[in-house]
Amino acid sequence: MTDQYAKAERAATFLRGRLGEPTARRQQPAANLAIVLGSGLGDFTESLQDAVSIPYTDIPDWPASAVVGHAGKLVVGAIAGKRVAALSGRAHFYEGHAMLVATFATRVIGLLGIRTVILTNAAGGINLNFKPGTLMVIDDHINLMGTNPLVGSNDDRFGPRFPDMTEAYSKRLREIADQAAAARGVSIAHGVYVALHGPSYETPAEIRYLRTIGADAVGMSTVPETIVARHMGMEVLGISCITNPAAGVLPKPLVHDEVMEVARRVRGEFSKLLEAVIERV
Repeated sequence: MTDQYAKAERAATFLRGRLGEPTARRQQPAANLAIVLGSGLGDFTESLQDAVSIPYTDIPDWPASAVVGHAGKLVVGAIAGKRVAALSGRAHFYEGHAMLVATFATRVIGLLGIRTVILTNAAGGINLNFKPGTLMVIDDHINLMGTNPLVGSNDDRFGPRFPDMTEAYSKRLREIADQAAAARGVSIAHGVYVALHGPSYETPAEIRYLRTIGADAVGMSTVPETIVARHMGMEVLGISCITNPAAGVLPKPLVHDEVMEVARRVRGEFSKLLEAVIERV
């Protein structure tokens, strides 16, 4: 069996060297928190000061990001008095990666000593009250990807065999997001995110089903990362940018270019919200 812990530790050691951190594991966190930036949201990295940018291809065993709108680089810099590790892009299960690979970056973040992670994504709006551009704080999720990143033998060095998911998304961080949004005049919503395998978009019948079981937004990421982060004891905040109504809400097909365009349009509000959250964490 491949020692996933050893691979993640090798990547973490490499990053400590590039970031000028002590080589002793967990002696000092590489950053105060990490942010995973979803499709079209990678421009947030431009807000970071004194930044160090590392292509994913340079990091040992780190999967490349091949999806349009994912730059494929790790940027570590300062904002709002905090040191932030921003992942511009992620590897997806639908690209053919095994779950161990799709969640590898989250494992490395945990081994770098980072205890808080903000996961963002572009999502389809199932809730009929959501409009394109709505920023939704994730209160909970539904995993319909057909698998779980913890399937297989458990490595106790990462976390327990049966991690609790009662509070997958930190209540404390969700309250901070509310405070941050109010302080910056950013409108946000709350809801449940459902993750499907992809890469095809959902059918109208599937969206009706997902609405019936309580989902407000749908996407193809975030849930595996959340499970792995909680497995390692990290605190998670999830934010979805609702880039389009889900299939069947409007009488027109879904196009990835439109997803990217809406994400670009709301990046100012998105950045304001993120910066205000970071100030308060």
